[in-house]
Amino acid sequence: MTALPTYTRRVPVFWWLRRRTYFVFVMRELSSIFVAWFVVFLLLLVKAVGRDEAAYRDFLDWAASPAIVTLNVVAAAFLVLHTITWFNLTPQAMDLRLGGRPVPAAAVIAAQYAGLVVVSAVIWWLVVS
Repeated sequence: MTALPTYTRRVPVFWWLRRRTYFVFVMRELSSIFVAWFVVFLLLLVKAVGRDEAAYRDFLDWAASPAIVTLNVVAAAFLVLHTITWFNLTPQAMDLRLGGRPVPAAAVIAAQYAGLVVVSAVIWWLVVS
């Protein structure tokens, strides 16, 4: 007895451009690469600061190059997308209850943004002071 051939539907390479939700999904997944880039970038900064002033100046010169500045601007845009989509997904991933009642999704999202503002303000204060 011969095996029946299986049907394999061809999926176009750019299937994710057909709907906005698909596009946002793919962009959110792609954003993780830029999150990793920022981690590497900050680790390189810490390494340069820990070595000596010449290493720090070399890092600043490298970081000021047009390619790195462009990469960091694109990465920052992807980080904003990553943050917004992650915050919006949190109520679906967590079942928060207060007094036995579910916390509204809008309250969970608002609390995250409030926390982001507070942490950003503290970091800003530490850097500027």
